[in-house]
Amino acid sequence: MASPPTSTSNPQWSSRFAFLMAAIGSAVGLGNLWRFPFQTGQNGGSAFVFVYLLAVIVVAYPILVGEIAIGRHKGLSAVGSTSRLATDAGKTSGWGIVGLVGVIAAYLILATYSVVAGQVMAYSLMSFMGEFANQSAAVKAAPSLYAGSTHAILWHTLFMSATIWIVSRGLTGGIERVVTILMPMFFVMLTGVSIYALTTGASGQTLTYLFAPRFSELTPVVVLAALGQAFFSIGVGMSLMITYGSFLDKKENIASSGGIVAGADTLVAIVAGLMIFPIVFANGLDPAAGMGLIFNALPTVFAGMPAGSIIGGLFFLLAFVAALTSSIAMLLAASLVGEEQLKLGKVTSAVVFGVVAWAIGAFTIIKPTAGPALDFVSGSVILPLGALLVAVFAGWIVPRVIMRGELQNAGDGVFRFWRMMVRYVAPIIVFVTLLLGLDAKFGFGLNAFVATLGAQ
Repeated sequence: MASPPTSTSNPQWSSRFAFLMAAIGSAVGLGNLWRFPFQTGQNGGSAFVFVYLLAVIVVAYPILVGEIAIGRHKGLSAVGSTSRLATDAGKTSGWGIVGLVGVIAAYLILATYSVVAGQVMAYSLMSFMGEFANQSAAVKAAPSLYAGSTHAILWHTLFMSATIWIVSRGLTGGIERVVTILMPMFFVMLTGVSIYALTTGASGQTLTYLFAPRFSELTPVVVLAALGQAFFSIGVGMSLMITYGSFLDKKENIASSGGIVAGADTLVAIVAGLMIFPIVFANGLDPAAGMGLIFNALPTVFAGMPAGSIIGGLFFLLAFVAALTSSIAMLLAASLVGEEQLKLGKVTSAVVFGVVAWAIGAFTIIKPTAGPALDFVSGSVILPLGALLVAVFAGWIVPRVIMRGELQNAGDGVFRFWRMMVRYVAPIIVFVTLLLGLDAKFGFGLNAFVATLGAQ
């Protein structure tokens, strides 16, 4: 690992609004539009939401704040910031592995994320064009614009090209310009489509499904599902907030900004449920179908609704915006490491890392069995490992005085709470999540043991 620079060289966000739009955009992703609502409805309604919110407060938020503080303190890449902070604290520069693990997680996720996002792009265009109108709900074959691996690679290429172009334009000329336009547009479209769905669909059934408290269903397995959802939804452990934090002005309130990001991500997930499930229940669809619901059943349902081609197009456009604002953060995290550690130019680094991620994604299209394996390694192993390392690093390696300085705008009570959570609570919960993820794949018996506890 190359020695990191001795001074900060990154530009800064032009405003707090730009930072918040970028940070919220990086957190809000495709999973917000279906996984959270489905998890809520299947696991106790508002009781699940309560546990989820608690998990955000005690796990995701503390790690998120720690990542932003680490990035801002040094103003370097995720690798450079963690490495330099460690040496400043008298520790080995090998702690740069904290940032590196997160970057690897984000990079591998980006490769397969772009494949799904490319399909979202295609479906948005097809819906606006009315291509789904002549299909029945029973039809499972993709329409002509997304039929076969050749078209899948084409749309994957288009999406990754857009991501590379934005990142190569830099912070102010690319990322800021995109997120400050797309994210407000995203919120307007989300609100509009949700209102439409609630007024024309099965709103009563949706509200019961999502928010009726069913505390009897809160088994240990359900609680762990809520913990995992909170952890993965906000995206801690991918070094994204270390990277975005490196561009943050010293006067910004990290504790407050972190709360806004975590809160906005949760709000989007809840509102997404109010958008999808009135349509799902009104048409007798299975809410447990997940991504199959989105790509197989919903397009033909949209086509049969009044103004359905427009509503369907907007829905997939929403998903595209969510995917794009997340993908640029993922590529930027890797690209900044390339600039700093490998001495690549800004454009060169974005192109090199983007093309390699594209190649990995294209390989998963050609060899479909590779996708789930890559998803497991990145999402169930490297990502929670990255979050665990960040919690340990922020809570135990970085000196208290440094973290207090970065959180100087937070009250003493808030800081003490944050430090206790990031040192003790978050590492334990993330570690358990990591173990259960490995057990789900290799069958150590831990998940069965947890289920047994719930049955007692």
